[in-house]
Amino acid sequence: MAVRRIALTRAVSSALERCELTHLERQPIDLGRARAQHAAYEAALEALGCEVVRLPEEPELPDSVFVEDTALVLDEIAILTRPGAESRRAETAAVREALAAWRPLAGLAAPATLDGGDVLRVGRRLYVGSSTRSNAAGIAQLQALVEPLGYTVEGVPIQGCLHLKSAVTEVGPGLLLLNAAWVNPRAFTDCGVLEVHRDEPFAANALRIGDVLLFPQAFPRTRARLEKHGLAVRTVDVSELAKAEGAVTCCSLIVELSDVSRS
Repeated sequence: MAVRRIALTRAVSSALERCELTHLERQPIDLGRARAQHAAYEAALEALGCEVVRLPEEPELPDSVFVEDTALVLDEIAILTRPGAESRRAETAAVREALAAWRPLAGLAAPATLDGGDVLRVGRRLYVGSSTRSNAAGIAQLQALVEPLGYTVEGVPIQGCLHLKSAVTEVGPGLLLLNAAWVNPRAFTDCGVLEVHRDEPFAANALRIGDVLLFPQAFPRTRARLEKHGLAVRTVDVSELAKAEGAVTCCSLIVELSDVSRS
């Protein structure tokens, strides 16, 4: 049976320069270049077999291009988050409407906060970063929603970065790309670990689409480590989006559907 992959994205907001920042100094963002990079990112997703569904721009929501933070898409359900930055909570409405076409929906409620960028799925285990954006109530509410579906949830302390997936992502079955300065490798049971190059601390964020990794162009030394490990890598330039603390996983929500007609 073939797998149909939908990549839900959102156009770059004209207010991107007013983005929330936690760990980076604010610097000028070239909006035209950011939009061109985002379009190239979407083209890369299409080249990897995804159907890109782009939500329209939200000019009053600076961070809205980073759709990953608004929801967690699992095989059985999509969970609308409650972002930790109050300015981002209006982002979930359009994402809710889009995801309703493909998944049953659930959501979190106050006092919970949770950003999707803090949730790393490895098989049936969900690791959740205890960050400035995701709190204990968010982790507890997520656990209550997914445990009946057969998932386990584990909170993971992080330091020095915005989200858990700033520090670690899965690049192969049970294989993690990780910055050990930001998250302890021992937190991930039964996983192999490949560390980023010491000169590329932001290189742990990779988006796995099938057997290929979508990876930032800015980190050639870590890319070499991935390729030496036998992993296929396709690079994209996300340098302007990175100024807003964005990365490759942040800019899409991947929805997988069984497509009998393509089998």
